[in-house]
Amino acid sequence: MALQCGIVGLPNVGKSTLFNCLSNAKAQAANFPFCTIEPNVGVITVPDERLTRLAELVHPGRIVPTTVEIVDIAGLVKGASQGEGLGNKFLANIRETDAIIHVLRCFDDENVTHVDGSVNPVRDKEIIDTELQLKDLETIESRIQKVQKQAQTGGDKQAKQVYDVLVQYKEALEQGLNARTVHFDSKDEQKIAHDLFLLTSKPVMYVCNVDEGSAVTGNRYVDMVREAVKDEQAEILVVAAKTEADIAELETYEDRQMFLEEIGLEESGVSRLIKSAYKLLNLETFITAGEMEVKAWTYHKGWKAPQCAGVIHTDFEKGFIRAEVIKYEDYIQYGSEAAVREAGKLSIEGKDYVVQDGDIMHFRFNV
Repeated sequence: MALQCGIVGLPNVGKSTLFNCLSNAKAQAANFPFCTIEPNVGVITVPDERLTRLAELVHPGRIVPTTVEIVDIAGLVKGASQGEGLGNKFLANIRETDAIIHVLRCFDDENVTHVDGSVNPVRDKEIIDTELQLKDLETIESRIQKVQKQAQTGGDKQAKQVYDVLVQYKEALEQGLNARTVHFDSKDEQKIAHDLFLLTSKPVMYVCNVDEGSAVTGNRYVDMVREAVKDEQAEILVVAAKTEADIAELETYEDRQMFLEEIGLEESGVSRLIKSAYKLLNLETFITAGEMEVKAWTYHKGWKAPQCAGVIHTDFEKGFIRAEVIKYEDYIQYGSEAAVREAGKLSIEGKDYVVQDGDIMHFRFNV
């Protein structure tokens, strides 16, 4: 499944530097606004140590990790909802993504200009929030005009339901709240809400871009962000993008790990960001392991065995019979599928089995 996270932020906050660390695609990281005119897309491998450990036991022909697409979107400025800067293009690009990685500048550097003249990540966040909210409000008001008469006079139950959802969103947006703060109980309402594709309904992760000295502990700017988003239930990551760029230039894994240890980090910010983005999209991984390949497959948390079978091939879901499941820890402990079977640790699961992250699966089907 092609899933996308959009990297957004004001100009010169370090978006493109971070994107370059994430991807082989090299966006221009320059000290001026709008250097990224077209969205740059990078297909990012999701780090998963489990695949490496399984490969050591299975000796497959290849290892195939799962991926997430990262889109570097042109910097936003105040007035984008009215088309300022590259506003309309920005907003169109972000609408197509599944989640938002919002980069905030949390470092001082007199050599890197700030589009608003000073460093204030909370103000920067509010500028982007406001522009997205204004665009969503425009969408909502346009839809209300189309369904209001039907909902109030035509006796159309579906139109009334759509109207009720729109009104709840309108009230929240007019209060300066994001659409993701509005929750609906019924599945019908949830579907209506989903089909609106509102910009501020997307899950968001804030990435505080700091200097190298703040990579481990953060700084006063990060504390400001934490306070500002404490009621959003949003994830915050502290990353030193410039340092990550230096790490990415090192050729060997050992050199990169040594660099990380020197600055007090166990894992690179890029690796943490990719894993967090994967979780942000409410995704998990099941694995298939054989002589040809050890492969990770992406599915939505809570999916049942037939849905996961359909990720491999639609015929697997249509003709699903059963799933043979081995827990990752059992595979590692016993060392092979044959040994797991002999120990009675392989389970046979039916259509109602909810797949768990890290399950090693083999599907039986008949079409």
